[in-house]
Amino acid sequence: MAQLYTVILQEKKEIAKDTMAFYFTKPADFFYKAGQSVDITLLNPPETDILGNTRTLSLSSAPFQDYIMITLRMRDSAFKRVLKNLEKGTQLHMEGPWGSFALHQDTQTPAIFITGGIGITAVFSLLQQITYDKLSHRLLLFYTNKTAEDATFMPELEKLTETNLNFTFIPTMTRDEIWHGIKGRITKDLLNQYIRDLTKPIYYLCGPASMTADFRELLLETGVHEDNIIFEDFSGY
Repeated sequence: MAQLYTVILQEKKEIAKDTMAFYFTKPADFFYKAGQSVDITLLNPPETDILGNTRTLSLSSAPFQDYIMITLRMRDSAFKRVLKNLEKGTQLHMEGPWGSFALHQDTQTPAIFITGGIGITAVFSLLQQITYDKLSHRLLLFYTNKTAEDATFMPELEKLTETNLNFTFIPTMTRDEIWHGIKGRITKDLLNQYIRDLTKPIYYLCGPASMTADFRELLLETGVHEDNIIFEDFSGY
């Protein structure tokens, strides 16, 4: 059964366009797996809305790190307005962890991550922990955004390719005039450029429900077994 913790806001900063990272103290008895999420509750906020004061959020920090980090696209909602304006030292409640968005054990089977926008959060946690643990899985990340300015964790992901030689990072931008990399959406043709046999890997889809549904359908039509498709849907607040 998940436990309720009190955490303290240590730092907050903008890390991409309209995207902020929030860093909290990590309770000594809080243990989680990369890719999991927690419930974050605001205490006595100055405003609220119909959804209340609690949100389920993916952890973008990795278990080996000595802090808790969540990362949010800052849309206009009461929860996010309050969170953005919190002073350092503010206490919040955290409950969890939840979820089973975890890496498979067979190191001979590649892991393909397909995500877009703020869906990168749980994937970033996984990639950091995999690299820290020096696991030998072949890893490919297909990550799409409108522009490079919108893309979260770009410098950190580029650095991971230097630290983990098993990791290939394939970012794409759909509306970036000055982007010199791959332009357009993630397609079957793009997957084929990097994956010899699309039916062999385990796929991890993380993003809005419509995105994960579209990619799941594409992979099934290609012949990927449904057991080899793991997905995590999220919605904005």
